[in-house]
Amino acid sequence: MLGGLGGMNPGQMKKLMQQMGIKNTEVKATRVVIESEDGNLVVENPQVTMIEMGGQKSLQVIGEIQQQAPGESSSTGNSGSKTAEKSDVEIVMEKAGCSKETAEKALKEANGDMVDAIMIAENNK
Repeated sequence: MLGGLGGMNPGQMKKLMQQMGIKNTEVKATRVVIESEDGNLVVENPQVTMIEMGGQKSLQVIGEIQQQAPGESSSTGNSGSKTAEKSDVEIVMEKAGCSKETAEKALKEANGDMVDAIMIAENNK
């Protein structure tokens, strides 16, 4: 028998995490951008998992990481234009599998936060 958690199958691990009050949710992201004073970190083709434990949420991001110099633009940039807003609505619709109205409402409720909007839309479809 293997020691520790390494010998557990994914189902056993999920059950143990639920018993401990830890909730994992896959976030279907196409790209993650972390903006900082030293430049941006851009994660292409990410695997994003939201982990909720004790009322706190954290994100685990795995993918192809590229660093951008300060002031260098990411390829899609979010200028707050109508096109960007439409794109956000379409992304929420696609990822949450919901209607346009549900996606718009979720984005408004989440103050434009894509991750929260997707989760809200998934729960309200």
